[in-house]
Amino acid sequence: MGGSVGLVTAATWTFAALVGVYLMARWLAGGGLRRQAAKVTRFPTTLIIAHPALALSSLGCWTAHLVTGSPPLAWAAFGGVSAAALLGFAMSTRWLGSGRHERGARGVPRLALALHAAAGVATFVLVLLGAGAGRVL
Repeated sequence: MGGSVGLVTAATWTFAALVGVYLMARWLAGGGLRRQAAKVTRFPTTLIIAHPALALSSLGCWTAHLVTGSPPLAWAAFGGVSAAALLGFAMSTRWLGSGRHERGARGVPRLALALHAAAGVATFVLVLLGAGAGRVL
């Protein structure tokens, strides 16, 4: 994949990460795990840690792919961002859900969440295209 598209992917990913840091900071400032009163609205600690850890380690793989041109690193980045996307989807459905999960949505900066999700989906697509470009060309 062309260098400029690879850099656009990295920039989109970095934007998603920065908005994610903002969301995490807001959540922690609101009490984080301590504030989760009802068990049905709680986020498992593993989910809270695994989503950003997978996304950031995958960004590291993507950066290494850009530097080295190694297709396995691109596919490793895609695998990691795929898992991070699934975890992010699980978090967003619990955060913005209705019914018993609705209390968890209070105070959620919905614009930031929408920007994070949109950048995440764009990143997912760009990484897939970037990883697959080695096979297509």
